[in-house]
Amino acid sequence: MNKKKTFITTGVAAIAVGVLLLLSANTASAHCDTLDGPVIATARIALEKGDVTPVLKWVKLEYETEIREAFNRTLSVRKLGSDAKNLADTYFFETLVRIHRAGEGAPYTGLKPAGEVEPPIAAADKALESGNIDDLIKDVQHEVEVGIREKYQRVVETSKHKDDSVEAGREYVEAYVIYAHYIEGIHNTIHASVEHHGEQTEPSGHIH
Repeated sequence: MNKKKTFITTGVAAIAVGVLLLLSANTASAHCDTLDGPVIATARIALEKGDVTPVLKWVKLEYETEIREAFNRTLSVRKLGSDAKNLADTYFFETLVRIHRAGEGAPYTGLKPAGEVEPPIAAADKALESGNIDDLIKDVQHEVEVGIREKYQRVVETSKHKDDSVEAGREYVEAYVIYAHYIEGIHNTIHASVEHHGEQTEPSGHIH
């Protein structure tokens, strides 16, 4: 393997790992509002045990009192019958998810049905459950490499005729902008803050 190929392979691997780190840091937040997500799964356990402690890790300290009060109201209403139990549980799930997302700087858009987890997030969860990250790294690395190569090749091909006509020149510019923004997007993803998934990254200034 020559030095150039080694550099490219190493670079793509680094990109893949960076994307994975960002993805894994936001996995829980990314589907915290689904009925089969980790937040509500924890809430179900807490309600059955009558102990709010397990859910407190999902909220910021300043919201703990509100969650405790909502939890106690829910436990009281649950005793009134099956219909009341379902309504009370839904109320608590909505309150918990809303407060969790507020703590992460993200808007609450309602509870989502079970199964509405994006494939990349599902893959990230699967890796955590299996304790094996290798397959996920390979998949992400492959997708990133394919994307870069395709956009790079499009620029190379259109550059051959960019001065033949205005139309050909515009085709080249479009291909170049897509390619450049793709690389920039990957770079920004790797270096973005993972503290608040609702926060926007500052633009790099390399805008076309």
